[in-house]
Amino acid sequence: MKILIAGGGIGGLCAALCLAKANVQVEVFEQAPALIETGAGIQLSPNATRVLHHLGLEAALQDQAFLPKATRFRSWRSGKLISETALGAAAVEQYGAPYYHIHRGDLLALLARRALQEPGITLHTGAPVETLDQAGPERVALTVAGNCVEGDALIGADGIHSKVRTALWGAEQARFTGNVAWRALVPAAALPADAIAPTGTVWWGPGKHFVHYFVRRGTLVNCVCVVEKDGWDVESWTTPGDHQELRADFAGWHRDVQMLIEHADPASLYKWALYDRPPMARWGRERVTLLGDACHPTLPFMAQGAAMAMEDAAVLAHCLSTGNPVPAALQRYEQLRRERTAQIQLGSRRNAKVFHLRGMQAWTRDQAASTMGSRTMDRIYRYNALQPE
Repeated sequence: MKILIAGGGIGGLCAALCLAKANVQVEVFEQAPALIETGAGIQLSPNATRVLHHLGLEAALQDQAFLPKATRFRSWRSGKLISETALGAAAVEQYGAPYYHIHRGDLLALLARRALQEPGITLHTGAPVETLDQAGPERVALTVAGNCVEGDALIGADGIHSKVRTALWGAEQARFTGNVAWRALVPAAALPADAIAPTGTVWWGPGKHFVHYFVRRGTLVNCVCVVEKDGWDVESWTTPGDHQELRADFAGWHRDVQMLIEHADPASLYKWALYDRPPMARWGRERVTLLGDACHPTLPFMAQGAAMAMEDAAVLAHCLSTGNPVPAALQRYEQLRRERTAQIQLGSRRNAKVFHLRGMQAWTRDQAASTMGSRTMDRIYRYNALQPE
């Protein structure tokens, strides 16, 4: 069996590694000339790290990532602690896998290194997928940079603007959520000693929120800030942001938030509009299916976008290794994944509103935060994509 994967990002490489571990031959086609991940930090919850450890990446993750002690939610101006959930050793004890914070570029690099070591994986860069064709009942064909490549199946892991999804189902209309996200990196050495706790911290405020956590073994603080805005709706991770605008957006917030904004590296400051896409009724046809953001792009309010792609990868490999015909295996993969990913998409959409509540609604949310948050995390983190049935 040979599987073709369009997209060499985190989801595509995880799928390639999971398939290779199941003794499936894989060819990955990445349109970019090099595997360079945009963005900054990423949170890897136990449901994701369980898959990465299965791929033999535990030592590399421990070397590159940061192990937070807890997740905290705080009030935007007073800094009052709303709720706290222990991570670190407590997450390993409770869920059997750790919770990491890592730079996206570091994660992509370690996945790429492992993929290049696998004899069953062929990785092509500068290889944009141009057309696809279900070439008869037994094969699927791709045109890549003018060349025809055939395989037993095609996985579209080519992101939120997936060409494979468009070829299957046509162009998709996304909806601007009214939220604009900022991201920035702050050198930890520029901050006073112990100024920032070794936790993932979310500051809830009216109409906006601010998230920060350590990456690169604690040498950088990753910041993600989301603001309700009108009049700007550019959906790009590479649009530079203005430092003065960010300061103005969080004027009056707690001194810790102000400190992080003041010390942010201007070269790392970007902003992008957040768009929402509803869950898809179907993902694939015959020998073609989708994975990750190509089929279930998720707003960043549950920190589960990449985790869902990693789960997809493990379930896909499981289904393709059962001996069932390829179309049936891909259909089973979709059946196993569609409801869970839709729940995460819809939950993230709800959190976009919950995080930004005002007045009495915010007070009511804060009283229930600990109980509600613990139940949600437990449901998400206990899922084992290595044993999906």
